[in-house]
Amino acid sequence: FVSKKFKKLSDLSSGKIGSSSRRRELQLKLFNKNIKVENIRGNVDTRIKKVETGEFDGTILALAGLKTLSLEKYVKETFPIKDFIPTAGQGIIAVQCREDDEDTRKILKKINHKETEICALAERSFLKTLGGDCDTAVGCSATLNKDNVEIKAQLFSDDGTKVFKIVKFGKTNEPELIGKL
Repeated sequence: FVSKKFKKLSDLSSGKIGSSSRRRELQLKLFNKNIKVENIRGNVDTRIKKVETGEFDGTILALAGLKTLSLEKYVKETFPIKDFIPTAGQGIIAVQCREDDEDTRKILKKINHKETEICALAERSFLKTLGGDCDTAVGCSATLNKDNVEIKAQLFSDDGTKVFKIVKFGKTNEPELIGKL
């Protein structure tokens, strides 16, 4: 949560929050129905400036991005994943190459983080099963615990009036199966 006026999101009895994500908008409405969510455009610096100038009372931005840009000084509050489940694949860095480029594929295999790959495969499978895309109001986060994968998901109806919470478990050696409903 980034705000000039408020230390915590719960300090807003009403107010205007900037977000370009339908999922975040609906998650915010679960937190406080009186918050008005309006579309905010621009890069991270532009969005922070819009908050600093009072155009918005606050915005929700990914902490990883703020840290990468050395802008974490603007963070007033962070939220647990259970309250704001991120979109599938959030924060994952992916590298691809031509299918027939064996030399590059060998290098990529050496730098691959297997645990992240397993979580990404499970999350992408879940989103694919729903027929979702980057505009679908769904959060999905996979975590590992030894040989098990747990997916926590939150899906909103198109009109935003219904929310569905899903928790699924499966084995790390079959991450795509976990994502299937």
